[in-house]
Amino acid sequence: MTKKHQYATNVKWTGNLGDGTKGYASYTRDHIISVEGKPDIMASSDVAFRGDASRHNPEDLFLASLSSCHMLWYLHLCSVEGVVITAYRDRAEGIMEEDKKGSGKFTKVVLKPLVEVASEEMKEKAIKLHHKANEYCFIANSCNFPITHEPKVRVKE
Repeated sequence: MTKKHQYATNVKWTGNLGDGTKGYASYTRDHIISVEGKPDIMASSDVAFRGDASRHNPEDLFLASLSSCHMLWYLHLCSVEGVVITAYRDRAEGIMEEDKKGSGKFTKVVLKPLVEVASEEMKEKAIKLHHKANEYCFIANSCNFPITHEPKVRVKE
């Protein structure tokens, strides 16, 4: 039996400067992302697309979703497999390519997790579990481009 999970997000454009979208430069790309019961996210487009650099953009949030989903699966799998993780941090990097029409898509994402394990004998398994986490990650499974991993594992001092 398949389980279904439903999510709802509200997006409200706040960039009307008085004339709406009368011209390409007559409005800002600012908007608010809201999920009931959670703090709002102040967002905009990337600066390359006339956005506000101080706000999150969809591309930032996309990479964060991939990184976060991978981490959560990874931590789960480590706990099940007896690998004790004491610290985890990731730097996700992605390539988005625009075509001649102005459309674009992500073509590659690399996750670069730095993981700390409780003991030396856990290092090898800790590295291998990144592959399994990628197989389970809901967001990664929704993508049509490669998501690779360059994990580094150190032992807690």
